Amino acid sequence: MDYREVEVEGEYLARLETGSDWRAEIEALADRVGVDAGWFTAMGAVRDAEVWYYDQEGTEYRSVTFDEPLEVAACVGNVSLLDGERFAHTHAVFSRRSGQAVAGHLDSGTVFAGEVYLRAFETPLERERDEVTDLDLWL
Repeated sequence: MDYREVEVEGEYLARLETGSDWRAEIEALADRVGVDAGWFTAMGAVRDAEVWYYDQEGTEYRSVTFDEPLEVAACVGNVSLLDGERFAHTHAVFSRRSGQAVAGHLDSGTVFAGEVYLRAFETPLERERDEVTDLDLWL
């Protein structure tokens, strides 16, 4: 296990812009306040979503698109640097009208309404390709 202590640099609350992309809004917040590393939670609703599932045997992401309104029942993730750019690694659980839940790695989604809490760390975190999993993981 690799770990490190982090110190909190700041905490931010934001409302996501209706019609924008969910993950891009979180990255824009990180850009605006200069956060290279942090943790976030969010909730709200999207008009559609593209969710990825990582195929561990094939070592690649598989995409599932939902072209329907979904409640964002839970959304967690972290911000770190990937190839020198701020990247919001975002996982979400969505609820359909029926109450059925769908979940995964959120690549994109059109915001209907959203609120996010971002806790910024002083400790920088960068992602680099891990040879064992073929994923971009924290150093």
